[in-house]
Amino acid sequence: MKRKRIYIAYTGGTIGMKKSSRGYIPADGFLTQTVVNNAEFNRDEMPLFDIHEYCPLIDSSDMSPAHWQLIADDIKSKYQDYDGFVVLHGTDTMAYTASALSFMFENLTKPIIVTGSQIPLSQLRSDGQVNLLNAMYLAANYPIAEVSLFFNNQLFRGNRATKAHADGFDAFASPNLEPLALSGINIQLLKGQLSPYVENELQVTNITPQPIGVLYLYPGISHAVVKNLVNDNIKALVLLSFGVGNAPQDPEFLEILASASKRGMVIINLTQCLKGHVNMGGYATGNALLNIGVISGYDMTLEACLTKLHYLFSQKLEIETIRHLMQDNLRGELSR
Repeated sequence: MKRKRIYIAYTGGTIGMKKSSRGYIPADGFLTQTVVNNAEFNRDEMPLFDIHEYCPLIDSSDMSPAHWQLIADDIKSKYQDYDGFVVLHGTDTMAYTASALSFMFENLTKPIIVTGSQIPLSQLRSDGQVNLLNAMYLAANYPIAEVSLFFNNQLFRGNRATKAHADGFDAFASPNLEPLALSGINIQLLKGQLSPYVENELQVTNITPQPIGVLYLYPGISHAVVKNLVNDNIKALVLLSFGVGNAPQDPEFLEILASASKRGMVIINLTQCLKGHVNMGGYATGNALLNIGVISGYDMTLEACLTKLHYLFSQKLEIETIRHLMQDNLRGELSR
């Protein structure tokens, strides 16, 4: 059987770093050299691959919508030449990039897998080899035509993943959706479906930076804090509320949000809880938000919600259309 071809975009991150007297540092060409010289990546069972290292390499803490666009355009330009794509990325904002790409790409017929590592690939005990080997193998032999995130033997839907552990190998979780696949002794498909070969014309929606606020509620939050954030400079506000979507009943607090909603601000209610979904009809404290125009984010991750807002606002849609689409399941990002 003809070996598949995989395109690897190394954007930056720990996986390709080199040890120095100052600790781990990015080094041009080092990731490519490490992979090419590793016999495991060159076995006959593995796909053929090409690695493109971004210049300059991007620390994931510096990732921005402009970088999401850079990655999307890179994959689009190579789309006809390869059977699958692996994006190597720093772990800190990996879930944001995976979520953003999931919305930017429409009519995908090939897999895009985002991965990285907690220890550089060149170091002893690195999780990078397992993560990259499996991502390449899955992209070639178990193609699931969506943007996914592979880490620690689990393949997650990209817009359902969140970083849950700062320094452990089990760095990512998908609290509200089972993994697409598990990589153990055998590859086990769970929520993932192998892609039938179809001819769809790939569409990529450009994303531009959007002013979006995030308000994390806490007991006794002052009106001044809320009022300062909810101003005319932001288009949308992500409200991280208590439990199933509850917030203070304080009339002044509610009036600030109601006024912002009437001005055209899109306000989305997400739960602070890692697992579960927003149900604003469950308690009076949630129903009060519903009555002033706050919409439910259901069980979306913060990463998915923020990148979905960027995606929708970048298309210059009507505000009511954006409010409607935020509550629709566009790429498997929410359960209703």
